[in-house]
Amino acid sequence: MSTIEKVRERVSVQEVTAKNNEIIVYNDDVNTFDHVIETLMRVCEHTAEQAEQCSLIVHYNGKCTVKTGPIDKLKPQCTQLLEAGLSAEII
Repeated sequence: MSTIEKVRERVSVQEVTAKNNEIIVYNDDVNTFDHVIETLMRVCEHTAEQAEQCSLIVHYNGKCTVKTGPIDKLKPQCTQLLEAGLSAEII
């Protein structure tokens, strides 16, 4: 087995065993598009385009996954979203 094949094998195993959670933002009748977009850019480090797309998905579908990753990284971000008045949870 070549070195490249060994590295690929290790990466594949890590991807399978790593547990990524998601922050889901839900639609509400309170927050404006601008507020949601600005908050996603500030808290989740989205680009303006990413934040706008997520806000539209939330509006039309009722919810959107805005961030994925390990729980310890997502908790502070979800807390900030909640503090900004957005409806969000980690699943």
